[in-house]
Amino acid sequence: MKKFTLNNGVEIPSIGYGTWQIEEGEKAYHSVITALEAGYRHIDTAAVYGNEKSIGRALQDFGLPRKEIFLTTKLWNTDRSPEKVKQALHDSMEKLQVDYLDLYLIHWPANAKQHPSDWAKINSETWKELCKAYENKTLRAIGVSNFMIEHLETLLASTEVKPSVNQIEFHPGWLQPKVVDFCKKNDIALQAWSPLGSGRVLDHPVLRDLAERYDVNVGQLCVKFVLQSGIICLPKSETPQNIKLNINVDNFELSAKDFELIKQLPEIGFSGLDPHTVDF
Repeated sequence: MKKFTLNNGVEIPSIGYGTWQIEEGEKAYHSVITALEAGYRHIDTAAVYGNEKSIGRALQDFGLPRKEIFLTTKLWNTDRSPEKVKQALHDSMEKLQVDYLDLYLIHWPANAKQHPSDWAKINSETWKELCKAYENKTLRAIGVSNFMIEHLETLLASTEVKPSVNQIEFHPGWLQPKVVDFCKKNDIALQAWSPLGSGRVLDHPVLRDLAERYDVNVGQLCVKFVLQSGIICLPKSETPQNIKLNINVDNFELSAKDFELIKQLPEIGFSGLDPHTVDF
């Protein structure tokens, strides 16, 4: 598995197994086991997904040395305060059955819609608590998720510890070029959640035609597009065959022409979750 190097020197596998919307219990457990069997060594979850406990059980039962797994989870919005971060982190680690995390993210920024007068302060104070855990070696890397340019700019102005990662929605039909360019210029690695558009892009005729030409499925095509964009990819599937196929993308490369063709697709597959306007 190819790896990216974060701005603090930590290496991260270029493809991770995304677990959003995978139900806690046997579904999450067996999906993670299948992913590990397929060769995934990077698992992405979040407190709000509700499946950390099953993921922790799967990791324990599979039995790989802890250092061979890159494990990410995220701080939920109701815990974005100095008083709650420490407990939230403790709870996530306890459910995952680990004594450190490879990456911990602020799941969503406080935004001006919900917090018109103090959104920047909330983000800054939350970030300071993550920095403390990072300094204590509880976290190998820290970052953010769904932060747009204004959220990043105010955060960077308030700290000396730059986020290592910004995890955003990114897939054919939803490229967010401005925030991608900003992160790349500021040495913040990007991760793509919903790289298959939560399945919404899989029937697009251009993508289907390209996938047929490259003798892959559309999911593999999307994963390859994300990787060739210089972005870490977090595909999610509960279907064993697709879990295996999504990590098997080393045997082809998109031509420059086809890469540009995908880049020029109109808006498709957007989740509708705009960080500026979400109200959760």
